[in-house]
Amino acid sequence: MEKKLFTSESVGPGHPDKLCDQISDAILDEIMCLDPYAHTAIECLATTEFVVVSGEVSGNFDKNKIDYEKIVRDTIRNIGYTDRKLGIGADTCEVKIVIKTQSSDIAQGVNREDTIGAGDQGIMFGYACDETKNYMPLAIDMAHRLMRKANDLRLSGEFKGARLDMKSQVTIDYTNETKIDTILVSIQHDEDIDEKQFKQYIKEKIVDEVVDEYGLNHDYRLLINPTGRFVIGGPEGDTGLTGRKIIVDTYGGSASHGGGAFSGKDCTKVDRSAAYALRYIAKNLVASGLCKRVQLQASYAIGVAEPTSISVNTYGTGVLSDQEILHIVKENFDLTPLGIINTLNLRRPIYLPTATFGHFGRNEGSFSWEKLDKVELLKKYCTK
Repeated sequence: MEKKLFTSESVGPGHPDKLCDQISDAILDEIMCLDPYAHTAIECLATTEFVVVSGEVSGNFDKNKIDYEKIVRDTIRNIGYTDRKLGIGADTCEVKIVIKTQSSDIAQGVNREDTIGAGDQGIMFGYACDETKNYMPLAIDMAHRLMRKANDLRLSGEFKGARLDMKSQVTIDYTNETKIDTILVSIQHDEDIDEKQFKQYIKEKIVDEVVDEYGLNHDYRLLINPTGRFVIGGPEGDTGLTGRKIIVDTYGGSASHGGGAFSGKDCTKVDRSAAYALRYIAKNLVASGLCKRVQLQASYAIGVAEPTSISVNTYGTGVLSDQEILHIVKENFDLTPLGIINTLNLRRPIYLPTATFGHFGRNEGSFSWEKLDKVELLKKYCTK
């Protein structure tokens, strides 16, 4: 019988795409400090010793107070790229800034007197399930945990020879019981490492310990740096772009993804804020016992506040019908851009931490879309 397998991946903060996400969100946070009502859409590209930042910014603040180049260099340095030999150097790379003002055609639809219109048309999704304690799919949750642990050990100096660029991939076998089928870890390293010791450390101090945290099997297939060598990495090994790791950012492929990325966008951009709101709703629905698994979709029209559609799919796990749960969602949650912003308190400089290890399933207090403050209210519908 063919196995029922599902795979998700994660990447570390030093991955070139994630470097770009962090630069975009670092700029967003800096602007939010000056004007919480500013509009931003920041894109970044990074390659060998070169970074270009482009996008649109508008707001009521002194534009001269934003030193874009300094933010770029500080972000690269904080990640750990302090020497061009690592893939890019914070103080040696060329930085080009091409920032313009937001389109007035878009602004007139967003900046309405009575409310806030959606900043663009689009579709967004939210998801939650009872597979893990933080209501995330198991494969992506474990993949993130592997990367966080590897990066923490690298930062502490305990993980000798490890460099910044790293990736993980976890395959779960759902055939008869939930178990690990394969774990893949690729971690950039110094030229002179002992390959055997390096791989042994990854297995014993990272992979095995993470597997123990989940209480899962140890008879999985393990692949570590399968090419045998991973010295060239970061932007030198692969050009990075903001918004290219959207599945890593969300649910690892366990749920659908809308058309837009998150990083660099302010909270009036429903690509980001509505995806956060739908995760918030989904998590509260599952935690309340109304269902074991749920995906929500919302769609928006540019300049229009109310969603053009909302749908609910509980995959047959709901104690009520999907239509009844949809009615509950509409009755208890405000999915207009202004409603989302106010509910989740999104006009704050909270976005840089979201640019690594996923936007969902996090316990940090600033991740307001992870709060479970609607559980008791929703539980009442379980008994009706």
